[in-house]
Amino acid sequence: MMVRPAEEESEAEVRREDQDNINKFARLNARLHEVRDERGLIKKSLERLDDASTELMMASGDSVLLFIGESFFDTTEEDATEFCEEEVERMQGLLETLEAEEAGIVEQQAELKKILYSRFGKSIQLEEN
Repeated sequence: MMVRPAEEESEAEVRREDQDNINKFARLNARLHEVRDERGLIKKSLERLDDASTELMMASGDSVLLFIGESFFDTTEEDATEFCEEEVERMQGLLETLEAEEAGIVEQQAELKKILYSRFGKSIQLEEN
């Protein structure tokens, strides 16, 4: 939140309900940033899986090394392809869940903005710079 010059501030007293709404907005904003960061990481993982799938399609051998966690596993090309497909499905599901959560957060924030701006006007800053 930003401090405004005295002439722009309203004289509205901050009630407990107002403080609860401000705190809720702040918690939602923090979670929104976490969700967006998680979505970015998942999108990068999906890109890497897509690259790996492309490499597997171009491979000509029966045996490939699959990197999981911090270890390499010797496996067949078919098993590695199946693993990549399962991971893509799992990550796309996570991505959809996060997108739905983000939409819910944005909706809740819009409601809180209406309440808080109607109460405090220009004396409260809820927009990010």
